[in-house]
Amino acid sequence: MEGKVHIFEHPLIQHKLGMMRDKTTGTKEFRELLDEISMLMVYEVTRDLPTEEADVETPLGPTKIQVLAGMPIGIIPILRAGLGMVNGIQSLIPNSKVGHIGLYRDPETLQPVEYYCKLPADAQNRYLFVLDPMLATGGSASAAIDFIKQRGCTNISLVSVIAAPEGIERMRKDHPDVNIYVAAQDEKLNEHGYIIPGLGDAGDRLFGTK
Repeated sequence: MEGKVHIFEHPLIQHKLGMMRDKTTGTKEFRELLDEISMLMVYEVTRDLPTEEADVETPLGPTKIQVLAGMPIGIIPILRAGLGMVNGIQSLIPNSKVGHIGLYRDPETLQPVEYYCKLPADAQNRYLFVLDPMLATGGSASAAIDFIKQRGCTNISLVSVIAAPEGIERMRKDHPDVNIYVAAQDEKLNEHGYIIPGLGDAGDRLFGTK
């Protein structure tokens, strides 16, 4: 099944994203905003999850309710910036399991190399949301999803805050089956591979390392 690109234009998401873009926004506020945007985005990302009918007793008697059905959810942040999206998502989906994947670029071959990957034991039987705030060239996200697919996982979506057209194009080419969810598609990449206008280096701003 072919994946789709979803761009969220919800006013609350756009308002908070604007605050994240501001270069005067400090680490604490940046971290809180990413938390909140992730929570708002997952509300939309999970819109089409299947439900089934169940019985429950209210204080006044029995009734029918809707509960989530089908596969459970796993969230896989790409280290390190993806970590900033975990809490917001888990606040709405507390039973989700969390994996982690870390990559670096080989200085000679320039190819992504996996240095860490720990997925839930039942990852193949979960809806997996791969988290990376910035979809720039798409190289890291594409490689991460490659490594996850190599472990037998098939139900994968990518959740980012800001994407460059180049990153979306790369993902659509490499993983046409993966849904992509973003809060904004920006103009382009600069010569250093940063998204313009973007918000700078998400990892540095998130962890105060700049």
